[in-house]
Amino acid sequence: MAITDIGRATGHLVAPEIEEMLDAGRNHDARDALVYLFDAEIADVLIELAAEHRAVAFRLLPRARATDVFTHLPAEQQEELLKSLSSDLLADLFNEMDPDDRAETFDELPGTLVNKLFALLDPEERRQTQIILGYPAESIGRIMTPDYVRVRPDWTAGQVLEHIRRHGGQAETLDTLYVIDRGSRLVAEIRLHDLLLAELDEPIEKYMQEHIPALRARDDQEVAVGAFERHDRPVLPVVDSDGVLVGVVTFDDVADVAEEEVTEDIQKMAAVEALEEPYLDVSLIKLVWKRGFWLGILFIGQMLTISAMENFESILTKAAVLVMFVPLVISSGGNTGSQAASLVIRAMAIGEVRLRDWWRILRRELVCGMLLGVFLGMIGLLRIVIWQSIGWGEYTTHWLPVSFTVGLALVGIVLWGTLVGSMLPLLFRRLGLDPATSSAPFVTTVVDITGILIYLYTAMVLLRGTLL
Repeated sequence: MAITDIGRATGHLVAPEIEEMLDAGRNHDARDALVYLFDAEIADVLIELAAEHRAVAFRLLPRARATDVFTHLPAEQQEELLKSLSSDLLADLFNEMDPDDRAETFDELPGTLVNKLFALLDPEERRQTQIILGYPAESIGRIMTPDYVRVRPDWTAGQVLEHIRRHGGQAETLDTLYVIDRGSRLVAEIRLHDLLLAELDEPIEKYMQEHIPALRARDDQEVAVGAFERHDRPVLPVVDSDGVLVGVVTFDDVADVAEEEVTEDIQKMAAVEALEEPYLDVSLIKLVWKRGFWLGILFIGQMLTISAMENFESILTKAAVLVMFVPLVISSGGNTGSQAASLVIRAMAIGEVRLRDWWRILRRELVCGMLLGVFLGMIGLLRIVIWQSIGWGEYTTHWLPVSFTVGLALVGIVLWGTLVGSMLPLLFRRLGLDPATSSAPFVTTVVDITGILIYLYTAMVLLRGTLL
């Protein structure tokens, strides 16, 4: 078998060739061209094909390959394909599918179609699917598979190996075997590597590892992501509230969840309500609403900045030069606040910091904010001094007090922005909210409102008796 370079073929390059073969009636050639590709690449080709060609090409695939390719297709095209397949093909397709993939597909389909597909399933496949669908939508139970190898603690290595030969064909993984007691409770695990090196008559108790991490079926899927990162394992067992082993979760399933969580956090950090569908699949109305909702809240918040400036109208009239530096000082606070928020949110997401670390974070950001404030304050002060010296700016005869006002205000605003940006995610987590909601635009809005007050109060103190 030839070794194939990953990425050598993409859907938009191969699809026209497949369509030409199908139009010419060369179905056998089209089939050979498709099966040469990886499953994900076949899905890319099918996505690029016209609807009538897609159905024909899909039916050309071997049954086992068709099942795997189907799971790579977007929900809209899955539904379209299902409507074009016969009942026999549908039965073969869904009975061959892994229970967790089947449950995920059912979640995306209309209820009437799901009912039809349920009726086509074998009794055991139907039972497994119903168990998975019985767990909450975002729980670990929804991504686990019941296809794993269970063994008893009183067996020998030979008995276990014989059990694997008989029942291991449908297992998601054989690298790790799980030991259960008579009540099906998880008691230990065994690595296949150890069994293969053991004598056939040796009891497996010698190789059992009893202290093993396990996931709870009703816990949120984010817990599984953190567990895989922490324990660095390719598979973890899933138990119910009584410790009964109900399934396993593999790394590839959790990788999909991790990608979805990161995508959701990025969207929230951009002040966009999380999209449940791919960007191009979201309707325009829904896209506008999800973006407009937060933009409206932020816009209303920014109105408070205007209100704050209106209260200092007399000061700004007397010292109009101060208005020139409003964008400079305000944006500096928002930028540093956004930096701090992004760093803390990411650190929380990957488990580097927890709520109990708030005091350590506060101390670090207090020092960091002060140093950054002094750094930017010096740049702001020198900018006024240098521009005034070379004649590029006209900052009145009181330009020196103005420069100190801008510099000192920057120290206070940057320090405040850093503290707000670092503490808001922790506050949101403490309140049971998603820390990503304290996004960069949200932090910026909060800092803008308070930053203008810091700037103008600083001006009132330092410019009293000169410009004011």
